[in-house]
Amino acid sequence: MSRHMPERTTVRLPADLLARAKRKAAAEGRTVTALIEEGLRLVTAEDRKPDARLRAPVPVSKAKGGFKVDLTSFSALQELEDFEYVERMKRFE
Repeated sequence: MSRHMPERTTVRLPADLLARAKRKAAAEGRTVTALIEEGLRLVTAEDRKPDARLRAPVPVSKAKGGFKVDLTSFSALQELEDFEYVERMKRFE
């Protein structure tokens, strides 16, 4: 079994979620990184079936029938991903 060097990444989290994660990690005597890693392993498990209720609806404008977000730039796509992530995380509050 080969060991891979962990990669660094940046994630944007709502302040209240990060605060709760820090408290939980401290209470359990582990790092926030370990807590995030455990959560990612749980949600990315291959045998886990996706829950249709967790999918955030794509924001569609009824006035024009198109996306509310301009999807022509990378930052706009990132904003849409962030929106979807926040909507999914609301389930765990």
